[in-house]
Amino acid sequence: MKVHHLNCGTMRPFGRRLVNGTGSPFRTGEMVCHCLLIETEQGLVLVDSGLGLDDIARPERSLSGRFRAAARPVLDPDETAVRQVAALGYDPADVRHIVLTHLDLDHAGGLPDFPHATVHVLGTELDAALSGRTRGERLRYPTAQRAHGPDWRSYEAGGEPWFGFDAVRQLAGLPPEILLVPLAGHTVGHAGVAVDTGDGWLLHAGDAYFFHGETDPAHPRSTPGLRLFQTLVETERTARLHNQERLLELARTAGDEVAIFSSHDPVELARHRNKPSLTV
Repeated sequence: MKVHHLNCGTMRPFGRRLVNGTGSPFRTGEMVCHCLLIETEQGLVLVDSGLGLDDIARPERSLSGRFRAAARPVLDPDETAVRQVAALGYDPADVRHIVLTHLDLDHAGGLPDFPHATVHVLGTELDAALSGRTRGERLRYPTAQRAHGPDWRSYEAGGEPWFGFDAVRQLAGLPPEILLVPLAGHTVGHAGVAVDTGDGWLLHAGDAYFFHGETDPAHPRSTPGLRLFQTLVETERTARLHNQERLLELARTAGDEVAIFSSHDPVELARHRNKPSLTV
């Protein structure tokens, strides 16, 4: 099993120091959409899909004006997962499975580029996206990104313990080395994705946190901008803060066994891209 770390959507919000913790507050910041491409015997697996070709070509259909104004996405088609899969020498049709941390527009935008893939997600997240009960849900879960009718595979609560986390699920049709770890709070059905590389675990924590300092065992910290942003977009504050504490505890007690990273931190992406690809 080989793991590739991809950036499937660069964003340039204003206020670099407030977002990234360095530089001037008047300079442009940087955020990424950190996705994984995993080679397995069951075919290629994507963990999150970032922004897709349709998002780039017609952003007004799927990317809300609020998102475009705040995140200021670069909208480069070569950053899409489908283009990067092809650039690595693979056939995009060989992406058989997509495992989503959640269905926010900057995580699920690539789904239409892999129309035949099975999409794995927690059931509470899928229900929230499909129902669109509130204006906030309709903005964060645009219908255009799932108009092609994805082959959903959803999972309810229940599963096995994993490093102190409960209800961790093995995924249908995928090897036991890939697990879905419930981490509600940012959205109602938010999850992490754990991958056993054979040389330690990776935990893609999605948007459970945003800044690499939040899982620093010695000096946990965030930036003012990201601290505020997480509060503004959360759905369950108590759950979000509880899961952030659990991730920090995991970093403190099992940091030598589990490498934790989030979706949008460029420091974490660079850290993993600078390591050799893992093969087992």
